Amino acid sequence: MTDDERNDLPLPDYDHHTTGSLRSRIQGLDAEGLQALITYERAHAARASMLTVLEGRLDALRRGAEPSLRAAPSGPGPETATGGSGGSKADPATAGPPVNPPSHGDPTNPAQPRG
Repeated sequence: MTDDERNDLPLPDYDHHTTGSLRSRIQGLDAEGLQALITYERAHAARASMLTVLEGRLDALRRGAEPSLRAAPSGPGPETATGGSGGSKADPATAGPPVNPPSHGDPTNPAQPRG
């Protein structure tokens, strides 16, 4: 499949979705969109967990379920999202207590028995 064909899939950046992110994102797809994803998945990665989710949703639609009116989350999935300003999200205000060095090998530690 060419890049143009990949871009025509009903979910942007489909290859980078996980099973968890896929479950919520396919709820708004119709049977035709699901079938396109199933065909693509079988021809490429053939991930069993993804096929199970896609085929299960397709079966549900065939049994009478309706595509969700709630739109799928926009933008890339969490596994492709980029961080904000970068760096650690640790905050000194939420840091734990200071760590005492181990008593062995530190002659200034009063907890060390002498003798």
